[in-house]
Amino acid sequence: MRIPLAWAAAPFYYLYQAVCATLRFHERRREAVDSLDAAGERMVFCLWHDELFPLMRVRRDLDIVTVVSPSRDGELLARVLEKLGLRTVRGSSTRGGIRALLGASRLMKRDGVHACITIDGPMGPRHRAKDGAFFLSAHADAWIVPVRILPRPALRLPSWDRFKVPVPFGRVDINFGQPWKIEAGELNDDTLAAARVRIERELAELAPSPGGVGKELP
Repeated sequence: MRIPLAWAAAPFYYLYQAVCATLRFHERRREAVDSLDAAGERMVFCLWHDELFPLMRVRRDLDIVTVVSPSRDGELLARVLEKLGLRTVRGSSTRGGIRALLGASRLMKRDGVHACITIDGPMGPRHRAKDGAFFLSAHADAWIVPVRILPRPALRLPSWDRFKVPVPFGRVDINFGQPWKIEAGELNDDTLAAARVRIERELAELAPSPGGVGKELP
């Protein structure tokens, strides 16, 4: 007999909160994000799938929607994320992806919320950008914001993305890149190819060697 998802979500939620409460978070270059939010501008935060775990502390009071796989595992994740304060739409690169992105775009334009996309998810290849974030940015008139979330030390799961789970009482560096845009009229194969190269380069540049200086969150 399967455990009801509502029951399964609760232990994950409390375990997540307990681990994050022990972590020390350091931010770099968040000022542009806060300025855009204060001005009512929408953003699409782009990160790698393996760095998703500490996302909620990065969110703070931002209203964010994210795309979650339509699988049963995705349903469990969606329930946990919703308990943590995120909005979710269901879809993936292979099942309902465009429909989910259009749904997220409607939410962003209607309610002024931001989005978060794991740009190599849900099944990889690892650290190879896909086009969903750029499609969403163009249709929602939203800024693309590269972000790295780097826990140190971290455990690596034996998954396709080598998912990182922060070790309790460790440090998490949160590095934001410079926001940029793709206009809806510019969405073509050449633009998308250039955008994939750009986001991969910028995300690589946002992972400095350990021990850098950052602003510690309260």
